[in-house]
Amino acid sequence: MSSSSGPLTEELQCSICLNVFTDPVSTPCGHNFCKTCLNNCWDNSQTCNCPYCKETFNQRPDLKINTTLREIVDHYKEDRHILCDICEERKLKALKSCLVCQSSYCETHLQPHLRVAGLKKHKLMDPVSNLEDYICQKHERPLELFCRDDQTCVCLFCTEGVHKNHNTVPLEVESEKKKIRLIKTQKDVQQMIQDRIKKIQDIKHSAEVRKRNTEEEKAAHVELFTDLIRSIERCQTELLEMMEQQQKAAEKQEQELIEDLEQEITELKMRDAELEQLLHTEDHLHLLQIYLSMCSPINTRNWPEISVKTHESLKALRRVVTQLQDTLNRKLSHPAIGLKWMQHYAVDVTLDPDTAHPYLILSDDGKQVTHGDVKQKLPDNKKRFDRYVNVLGKEGFSSGRFYFEVQVKGKTDWDLGVVRESTDRKGEITLRPSNGYWTVVLRNGNEYKACAGPSIPLSLRVKPQRVGVFVDYEEGLVSFYDVESSSHTYSFTGQSFIGKLYPYLSPGPNYKGENSNPLIITPVSYDK
Repeated sequence: MSSSSGPLTEELQCSICLNVFTDPVSTPCGHNFCKTCLNNCWDNSQTCNCPYCKETFNQRPDLKINTTLREIVDHYKEDRHILCDICEERKLKALKSCLVCQSSYCETHLQPHLRVAGLKKHKLMDPVSNLEDYICQKHERPLELFCRDDQTCVCLFCTEGVHKNHNTVPLEVESEKKKIRLIKTQKDVQQMIQDRIKKIQDIKHSAEVRKRNTEEEKAAHVELFTDLIRSIERCQTELLEMMEQQQKAAEKQEQELIEDLEQEITELKMRDAELEQLLHTEDHLHLLQIYLSMCSPINTRNWPEISVKTHESLKALRRVVTQLQDTLNRKLSHPAIGLKWMQHYAVDVTLDPDTAHPYLILSDDGKQVTHGDVKQKLPDNKKRFDRYVNVLGKEGFSSGRFYFEVQVKGKTDWDLGVVRESTDRKGEITLRPSNGYWTVVLRNGNEYKACAGPSIPLSLRVKPQRVGVFVDYEEGLVSFYDVESSSHTYSFTGQSFIGKLYPYLSPGPNYKGENSNPLIITPVSYDK
């Protein structure tokens, strides 16, 4: 039994799929990969960099086949063929291996097995280099059966001895059964790969949001500092330096997470490739021998949820500029300035139709909601409100600060605020913080209340046309503002938030057209 394998195996392997190159291409930095592997890698990334050395390319390189390397790979693959055991001088490629003769034959030397009656009964298979592994060591007969009782491969003579009366089936039958399980295992591995690719995308998105928030926060503080005395300039510099350090620390942590995830993806791709090869093998014995190892659980980490960690710069600012506390408090307490600062944390809120009560009608863009008087036939999922005409935003927030504005013009009844994700949305609901609702409501056209449990009546000088909602997750703060007059309406303070918070809106009942105007999520104007 002869076979040949070249000494260049590692040099001819793609570092992504770890297989011998298929259509090898070279990056500008000089590293080689399979064309499909590299394209898939770049398709799932927002940047184009070398998977091996991480060099980043400003433009996606135009990949061309490395013809010289491909020729070397082709010669290498040809050299790995199983060779005929009978050929004496120039050995030809084996066409079949015989389990009885324990030899491999080229097309010419295989002819007796196709013509001679006695040899026709021999068991032929695709050529392999390790024929001894296909023979029963005890009886020196081909391993043709699988014992399900002992989970091992046996020969016909074994079934007359130790394995007598055991449940045995042909190798082909058991192999097909195991392939069904392998298909599921492969799907699980492929899903794990996609989950980790998605996790990398979440990390990068989180980094972009955090960086944008950092820049907006820096700008807001610079704006507050511009009309203060020169001594505060030193405090401003210290604050910005601290924020930059946090930024660098966060970027380093994100890069480490990405590298760990990419390593897991590489390992999972290796497993996926092995499973793919195994699913197409006709070598039933080999499949059964390594089946358990291929289906064993893969040791992977439980990756944490990705969230945007914002800087606690306001706290640091207060510590640094203690001597200027009174001056800063006067500036921050001015309604127009405070609201303008909060508006820098504006988020794009879109309503989630899966949460909307069947009486509610949402606009196509998810920015408006109104009571429709006719109950729609909608799936009663666990997210949907089934008694009160409420709806939530699609995106939840579990850290940092966020702000949104809602037009309430022409309404006689509405609810606005935020709600905890885990609160029950079915049946009777009492709006209060202990139930996971932080809301301000309008009733009967002019009765404003903060639902603090018990409700607190609010005395407003003017009827709000647009309401701003601001949340500081870490501070436990939910504040409401009349945007037109830049006046503060009410704040829930000292709250302890658990899990995600979602924007909460209710347009109230229609009241025969008296309250038919929609609630409208409006873009935030930073120039107010």
